[in-house]
Amino acid sequence: MSPLNSPQREAVRYLDGPLLVLAGAGSGKTRVITEKIAYLIDSCGVSPGHIAAITFTNKAAREMQERVARLLSGRQVNGLTISTFHALGVRIMREEAAMLGYKPNFSILDAGDCFSILADLAGSVDKSGIRKLQGLISRWKSALLSPDQARRQACGASEVLAAQVFASYAATLRAYQAVDFDDLIALPVALFEDFPAVRDKWQNRLRYLLIDEYQDTNAAQYRLLRLLAGPRAAFTAVGDDDQAIYGWRGADIANLRGLADDYPNLRLIKLEQNYRSTVRILKAANALIGHNEKLFDKKLWSNLGHGDPITVSICRDSEKEAESVVMKLQAHRFEHGGAFRDYAILYRGNFQARALEQQLRQQRIPYLLSGGQSFFEKSEIKDITSYLRLLANGDDDPAFLRAVATPRRGVGVTTLQALGAYAGERRRSLFEAAGEQGFVPRVSARQLAPLLEFCAFIERLRARAAAEPPAVLLTDLVAAIAYEAWLFEHDEARAARAKLANVREFCDWLGKKGDEEGKTLIELTQTMALLNRLDKQDADLDAVRLSTLHAAKGLEFRHVFLIGVEEGILPHREAEADQRIEEERRLMYVGITRAQRSLHLSYAEKRQQGRERVACQGSRFIDELGRDDLRFSGGGEEAVANKATGADRLAALRAMLAKAR
Repeated sequence: MSPLNSPQREAVRYLDGPLLVLAGAGSGKTRVITEKIAYLIDSCGVSPGHIAAITFTNKAAREMQERVARLLSGRQVNGLTISTFHALGVRIMREEAAMLGYKPNFSILDAGDCFSILADLAGSVDKSGIRKLQGLISRWKSALLSPDQARRQACGASEVLAAQVFASYAATLRAYQAVDFDDLIALPVALFEDFPAVRDKWQNRLRYLLIDEYQDTNAAQYRLLRLLAGPRAAFTAVGDDDQAIYGWRGADIANLRGLADDYPNLRLIKLEQNYRSTVRILKAANALIGHNEKLFDKKLWSNLGHGDPITVSICRDSEKEAESVVMKLQAHRFEHGGAFRDYAILYRGNFQARALEQQLRQQRIPYLLSGGQSFFEKSEIKDITSYLRLLANGDDDPAFLRAVATPRRGVGVTTLQALGAYAGERRRSLFEAAGEQGFVPRVSARQLAPLLEFCAFIERLRARAAAEPPAVLLTDLVAAIAYEAWLFEHDEARAARAKLANVREFCDWLGKKGDEEGKTLIELTQTMALLNRLDKQDADLDAVRLSTLHAAKGLEFRHVFLIGVEEGILPHREAEADQRIEEERRLMYVGITRAQRSLHLSYAEKRQQGRERVACQGSRFIDELGRDDLRFSGGGEEAVANKATGADRLAALRAMLAKAR
């Protein structure tokens, strides 16, 4: 423990009650958590099976697992729980499914599957409206509201209608023996509140809790933690109120404020030494976040030297901004001899990435797009793979539900609800239950016929899949379900053509893979989980990282370019109306504190909005950074005065870079 600083060491060793570690950006919070796990096991004799570290992302959980393994030098830590909230919820529900009326292999539906169910229940093809409905229901669930409670609290006719759909949606999932991601938290909460013996069992099993990114918890997650901690209250919560940027998805910073009320003996330890950034970067970050109302006083400091001034570039328009950023990045890299992976370009919204991508491709600079959608996560690819998954495994209920509804094959929601209820009673998969005689009386002959035809279609494909080339079978599958026609019915022509091209690319690729490896479609599909790993966005690649500010949280880069620092973008134009300026300021703070050695801000004087070019002004956050350490260039009179020399410098820079290639 000697390399730890004094507050870190205190946080690791404190075991006399509940502890809140207020961990500033770059202050070593993950190290505190992993060192504390090792300390509990090595020095305190706590069994690994009694410890649970809970975080928000699989990436963070993997990093913790790797660090703990290194700290404990490969010793066995059987039973140690390091997982996301949702993974812990799955574990609890799988073990206690019967108590909640579910079969142990209940289905977990992803957002796309749930979107389709909501669209059917709402009787709507308005994708934007369905997404808003889905978000509202998610917020209700995260607040632990039942459909009845949501209806009573609904404001206006639209929310009343949404609450009615919520009730139907909840009943449909229950009938399908399925849950969505929000249920993975809400249902364990209900389980522990309704069954004290089950709650006591889990409290005795998980005796010490460590919670990462505590400021991002919502009401349901906080309730789950309190129920797990119980009267023993043996936990360490690690968080930072200055990095609470997920209020829009239900995270509640009040959970930080309320800890001291719920646990009067709560100990508070602050980690304020930053091991990431230079003094100038931290000075600007502290000045910015000082404009927010503070839950806790905290000021980051660093021993990493004063560092370079922060640059602020004012550009003519968004295209010039993208060009300027890419040229400056090239010049900086050339001058300092760094790698592409040392650089990140951060922005408020994904729409800002397009101009950057064009410039990076033009300059032949490798880049990775964080937060972008993997090819295998596209809805049209998941539609086709649902059939393949069902061919490989008839017990795959989520695949069954997606395939039978995409395209809709005459099997309605009522039929599927009846099938789900019967399958739950019989502890069978949906596919297996559909073929049982006991199900026949549950629905009319008119309802049963298309369901049996769908199952027969899958069986015919499965029989062919054992012998025929994958390319032939895939072509026949897409044709047999009339997927092309369905796409053009449900999407605009341009979007439908793009999706169809992706499906053809996927089928060609999988067919070719089958030919090269001599595998059947069933064999290929059984490795489909591995295919999802074929994401080209490998963190080890030497490439510039493009990322939204939200997706960049938890990451760090030697050099950061933060673009579009304008009123209306950062802070976002909707934030003022919704009184979320403080959260937008925290988002800017997160962006600034990703930088280790240099920080470069930019904004455009004009930006295209629809068919108009509108005037823009720099964000209020720039002034809030304090001007002492900022160096401005471009814009206004300076742009006119330096027009000739600026053009000369740009030409010289291009020549230099061309020569260096």
